[in-house]
Amino acid sequence: MIVFDKPKSLTDAPLHYCPGCTHGIIHRLVAEAIDELGIEGTTIGVAPVGCAVMAYNYFACDMVEAAHGRAPAVATGIKRANPENIVFTYQGDGDLASIGMAETVHSATRNENITIIFVNNAIYGMTGGQMAPTSLPGQVTQTSPYGRDTATVGFPIRVSEMLATLEGPEYIERVAVNNVKNIKNAKKAIKKAFENQINGKGFSLIEVISTCPTNWGMTPQNALEWVDEKMIPYYPLGVYKDRSAAKEE
Repeated sequence: MIVFDKPKSLTDAPLHYCPGCTHGIIHRLVAEAIDELGIEGTTIGVAPVGCAVMAYNYFACDMVEAAHGRAPAVATGIKRANPENIVFTYQGDGDLASIGMAETVHSATRNENITIIFVNNAIYGMTGGQMAPTSLPGQVTQTSPYGRDTATVGFPIRVSEMLATLEGPEYIERVAVNNVKNIKNAKKAIKKAFENQINGKGFSLIEVISTCPTNWGMTPQNALEWVDEKMIPYYPLGVYKDRSAAKEE
């Protein structure tokens, strides 16, 4: 009896991510959702610029590479041209919440029928660990060696809370992948986001709190603990918008 196996929607290519990075877990959850829904043959993914820039090597479905921050716009074009396909973006916080913020907001307010997987590790990972829009108050990064000073650079952007104020989006939830319980909840949220698209409900965004041990300067174990101690208190987990659930109530 097989207890655990690699999802068919992942290729055999070795992941390039740093030791302890949770991108690999998130990739697996996305692939498992695609497998379970039987949509591998009709799914198109959009890769970002950032740590996941080579996501096209890992997902066994059609993939498109977007310019930095433009994944929601690219996904919108693909979905409108091919409405029968399932389209998702996989983006980090620098890609989505900084250079790509306009594309994110406008695709959400139009309720584009796409699925966005938003990985928030509170730092720019690929380019060396600079402060990101999501870096926490006081967080030390390569460009904030004395800690993020909110008096001069402002506060971190809570993307899920902000998008939930818009009329357009169907479903927004924040999850984490730092322990078994959270991973299981993340899987359910990601699968529901794809189901929403299959059912034509519109825009779904799943924000996933992730780790970056290398740029945080921590061991993988300490990074997982830091998520609980620092990130989740600032970025509370939960559903921020679910129009279908609201209608049922």
